[in-house]
Amino acid sequence: MAAETTVKRVTRRRVRTRANLLDAAFTVFAAKGFGRVSIEEVCEAAGYSRGAFYSNFASLDELFFALYRERAELIADQVAGALALDGPDLDVPAAVDRVTDVLLLDLDWLLVKTDFLVHAARDPAVAQSLLDHRARLRAAVADRLGRARGRARLPGVLGDIDGAAHAVIAAYDGVTTQLLLDKDVERARAWLGRLLTALLTDGSGTPG
Repeated sequence: MAAETTVKRVTRRRVRTRANLLDAAFTVFAAKGFGRVSIEEVCEAAGYSRGAFYSNFASLDELFFALYRERAELIADQVAGALALDGPDLDVPAAVDRVTDVLLLDLDWLLVKTDFLVHAARDPAVAQSLLDHRARLRAAVADRLGRARGRARLPGVLGDIDGAAHAVIAAYDGVTTQLLLDKDVERARAWLGRLLTALLTDGSGTPG
């Protein structure tokens, strides 16, 4: 029993250490950029030694990807959750309002995400991992649109459900790129809502 308690305590401590390292890394990456940050700086910001770092991550790249995955999964869950609230007849404008209300539009996250995209563009293995996670987000959107009936009448220009999901992700990417420059989060939410409503309706829907 004592051994089991010790194992649980160690496991909890390790989970907490990993979470603290990720939080500290997020702050440092957002402030300085991925390519300008060392393991020592992450450890200092988190208040841990290099030993604590290496007991959780093999490299700064691994930590960076864990950080990206954590945020990417949050976004996928936000989109899936917002789209799951309707019944079988998806009310597109109302669903878009919910998505834009909860979707992560954080300037620090966008800085880190942009660094990760640039990093992935130069590393095929990282790029494939990034593509896999973006595919999960598209799948969450496509699944809900595919199950929708009634008011979810997609414009023919999008081709099919998968095309519509790609368009949703492209709209998000475009709006967040603009947000990096003008720093206006509320304007970004409003534009994203209008774009998604226009993309996902046949003209009968109106922005919320």
